[in-house]
Amino acid sequence: MACNIIRETYGSEETYRLGEEMGRKAEPGEVYALTGDLGTGKTVFAQGFAKGLGVNDYVNSPTFTILQVYEDGRLPLYHFDVYRIEEPEEMEEIGYEDYFYGDGVTLIEWAEIIEELLPEKVCRISISKDPGKGDDYRRIEVLPE
Repeated sequence: MACNIIRETYGSEETYRLGEEMGRKAEPGEVYALTGDLGTGKTVFAQGFAKGLGVNDYVNSPTFTILQVYEDGRLPLYHFDVYRIEEPEEMEEIGYEDYFYGDGVTLIEWAEIIEELLPEKVCRISISKDPGKGDDYRRIEVLPE
């Protein structure tokens, strides 16, 4: 798990490329927890990550479905967007453990909402803006649990 990176990006293309780089290195059973305010680039990162796994389908945030599974890459990608989750029981209804502890790679947008459900071993990715550095600036911290 490539989880010790601090990178500054100055456009969505760079954020996408970092995601792609990490997706190429991802291994079965890994869980990536994405956090950041609305509009920071979590979905752009996820799209790059999916591309790095070899996913050819269009990737968008599964905000209303909570989970989108992509199986056309070198590993299955379980892409969660838990923004609309109000209670942990909703994740249990989805059967989240089958994905978190499955053979694919799990990527969770808004992971802080389900903090208590995250596995012990998780790669945390925090994306933040700094308006003083421009609209396209992002600071991306990738840290192990």
